Amino acid sequence: MRVNKKYSCLPAEEKGIHIINIRAIEDIGYDQHESTLLNSLSKNPDADCKYGLYFRDGKRKVDYILVYHYKKSSAGRTLARRPQQNDASVRSTRQDQPLPGKGVQLEMGDTEPHMDYHEDDKRFRREEYEGNLVEAGLELERDEDTKIHGIGFVKIHAPWNVLCREAEFLKLKMPTKKMYQINQTHGLLKKINSVIQKITEPIQPKVAEHKPQTVKRLSYPFSREKQHLFDLSDKDSFFDSKTRSTIVYEILKRTTCTKAKYSMGITSLLANGVYSAAYPLHDGDYEGENVEPNDRKLLCEEWASYGVFYKYQPIDLVRKYFGEKIGLYFAWLGVYTQMLIPASIVGIIVFLYGCATVDENIPSMEMCDQRNNITMCPLCDKTCSYWKMSSACATARASHLFDNPATVFFSVFMALWAATFMEHWKRKQMRLNYRWDLTGFEEEEDHPRAEYEAKVLEKSLRKEHKHKETDKEKLTWKDRFPAYLTNFVGIIFMVGLTFAIVFGVIIYRISTAAALAISSTPSGRSSVRVTVTATAVIINLVVIIILDEVYGCIARWLTQIEVPKTDKNFEERLIFKAFLLKFVNAYTPIFYVAFFKGRFVGRPGDYVYIFHSFRMEECAPGGCLMELCIQLSIIMLGKQLIQNNLFEIGIPKMKKFIRYLKLKRRRSLDHEEHMKKKQRYEVDYNLEPFAGLTPEYMEMIIQFGFVTLFVASFPLAPLFALLNNIIEIRLDAKKFVTELRRPVAVRAKDIGIWYNILRGIGKLAVIINAFVISFTSDFIPRLVYLYMYSENGTMHGFVNHTLSSFNVSDFQAGTAPNDPLDLGYEVQICRYKDYREPPWSENKYDISKDFWAVLAARLAFVIVFQNLVMFMSEFVDWIIPDIPKDISQQIHKEKVLMVEVFMREEQGKLQMLETWKDKDKRKGENCNNHSPRLSRSRSGSLSSCHSYPLDV
Repeated sequence: MRVNKKYSCLPAEEKGIHIINIRAIEDIGYDQHESTLLNSLSKNPDADCKYGLYFRDGKRKVDYILVYHYKKSSAGRTLARRPQQNDASVRSTRQDQPLPGKGVQLEMGDTEPHMDYHEDDKRFRREEYEGNLVEAGLELERDEDTKIHGIGFVKIHAPWNVLCREAEFLKLKMPTKKMYQINQTHGLLKKINSVIQKITEPIQPKVAEHKPQTVKRLSYPFSREKQHLFDLSDKDSFFDSKTRSTIVYEILKRTTCTKAKYSMGITSLLANGVYSAAYPLHDGDYEGENVEPNDRKLLCEEWASYGVFYKYQPIDLVRKYFGEKIGLYFAWLGVYTQMLIPASIVGIIVFLYGCATVDENIPSMEMCDQRNNITMCPLCDKTCSYWKMSSACATARASHLFDNPATVFFSVFMALWAATFMEHWKRKQMRLNYRWDLTGFEEEEDHPRAEYEAKVLEKSLRKEHKHKETDKEKLTWKDRFPAYLTNFVGIIFMVGLTFAIVFGVIIYRISTAAALAISSTPSGRSSVRVTVTATAVIINLVVIIILDEVYGCIARWLTQIEVPKTDKNFEERLIFKAFLLKFVNAYTPIFYVAFFKGRFVGRPGDYVYIFHSFRMEECAPGGCLMELCIQLSIIMLGKQLIQNNLFEIGIPKMKKFIRYLKLKRRRSLDHEEHMKKKQRYEVDYNLEPFAGLTPEYMEMIIQFGFVTLFVASFPLAPLFALLNNIIEIRLDAKKFVTELRRPVAVRAKDIGIWYNILRGIGKLAVIINAFVISFTSDFIPRLVYLYMYSENGTMHGFVNHTLSSFNVSDFQAGTAPNDPLDLGYEVQICRYKDYREPPWSENKYDISKDFWAVLAARLAFVIVFQNLVMFMSEFVDWIIPDIPKDISQQIHKEKVLMVEVFMREEQGKLQMLETWKDKDKRKGENCNNHSPRLSRSRSGSLSSCHSYPLDV
């Protein structure tokens, strides 16, 4: 068996003693119950290492964990490991000693069944990789004596010299000894701020990091040559656990394993199954009795609890524990949720205005007035009969709640709100960059991904076989062309599939409406429209939720076959594809109702048919806006309730339960092992791996689209988004603190590509709302009627103006109602909603001049609204500076102070050199002026004089 020299540095005699003892114990049949009694009387070694947070010596902190699967015979497993727990000499405390248990494992290999080739290969790779980690300066300790059979853990500790070296490589900004006063407001602003602080004190989290600071430490990129600048009084806490795990992860990524002919970092080893997991540890338990105070427990109490939903988030503590990237996500989510408060208030006011004026709305009053006796044309062929317009009274009154002049104001308000939100976030982001010492931070190119390296290796091997070339290869667009073609075809197919499903739902609506119209009961016929709309929207919701999960998997697969070089490129391409597919999936049914339903119906006697049998569906007499509101509200609320909340709670719980059942099945029935408390790394291994922030951002971006894109039809959308986000923040917080493994902290100064997506949605929202107000609502036709056709300057007669007449004798053969006397009288003329010439006109049923007048007004409104709101948004963007004035002053102050610190240091060095020169000169003069009695020792005196500076 191959043995790595890195792990064979203990004397042979020392290893031999332990192995002899182990085999002797096996031969005499050591009693496990006596062992349990002896162990209970001795000191618990797990308590010394705080149950896995430290090495066995209780001094070195565990910064990272590597997990691997191994195959080992069950015989002698527990006995073979027991001496190592009680003997400190085996668990190495020095970097140059072997990993614990390595010598035992190698010597006992003769008694184990032969492992297959793949297991041997993985073990050899692990040995080489871990040896390279030791060469890089890390200290390792192995533990296979766990409650999880077949799982081994490698604990990694980064000593002080390694932390200093890597902090300098990564250019980590660390706090220096120099402290300076933060500029405070004066006068009236100071009083206002103090009043605001007193008012908001009950909703502030009780954490030290959230308290307002008056002084700040000057930060500077760490340098080993300038360690005197930094406060190193407590080296254990100078680098916090987040920074330590980041440093170790960087070493893990760049440390290579060359067993597979090409370099493999930790990402490649994980992808190839050499290791099954790699993660930093949580700080400790978050619940239970006698739990030591830690940041995780504090986050659970002050952040990840539904009882503190009304409090601000402790963003600085979140950043301290999880890193800047996750901290920025929760900071953005908090700003977005705060900005929804004014939008919700205005939306409620607009809705209440509609409720208050519904009885004063003349068009809906005319539709509900039975004295008008307006007979409408049938909604379907044969089975549908004529109907009274007054039967749609409820729909007309409900439409006014969302289709009134206030909705136009609300659309303008929400466009400006979106621009203000983006500017407010940019300013908040700059404040966080200043507080978190990220000013001047630039992201460097990441390490290549495992899949990219494998693809490059495959290409280089092919080229080497053909041309004997060994130059370093890279993937070109020619190599990726099949993947690009697959991506293009796949995305087109998925978009086409979404359209096909929406078209299928349209067919369902038309056929269901015709089937329900055959119902003989009047109540059944009156509720046809509501029944069809509600069931169709529920079908859409279910399809959207299912396709969302499918499209997420497809987007990941399409991105994987592209083989992006770095994780950043992979994430950006994945986000683009997933957003495109999910955007189309979520909004296609809404776009259909808003802009296509009722537009291509035709007219009585000349309807448009699908497959020559299904007549295109029409809008209600009050317009399609009410149906758009129903569609938007059900899809938005359904996605938030089912997909965002139930799935986020239910799926992790189910996965955790399945893992628990698997582990329970694999556990030994050994009483001693069953009673033993789990180590920290064992508990964290049972948690769900962190899968990135893309799903979290995606659901919020889709919600942002619901809030802004069609807000003209649903003013209560911001309110429902606000209520969802209040729960969402605590739900995500609880998931990160209690249900996920601790993610590796990643430095970031912004939210990346998501900001550009938000800006794009904000611009698109202006255009869509302009078209919704102009073409979907009756706002423009009412204005045209009021100022061009009204005889007395009121809305009286508007409903009659929007209806055209049709002579029932002009029905096509086989399309007239089967029961023309359903209303109790014979109908000669029926009405339908359109601007067409009457049957007694020369050009009967042609489009009338009123239609062109309304269309011109609609297009003019779109142009004016779009340009006006865009200009106002750009004005808001221009007038609000991206960087707050006080922050720019503080950044400038930091630069000046840093220059002063270095100038003083240089002056101190110059003064010290001058002092040395003066002393050297005076010493020389004293030597030259010695008396003759000392002339014999002159040479020795001079040598001592000249050696003085060296002694100093």
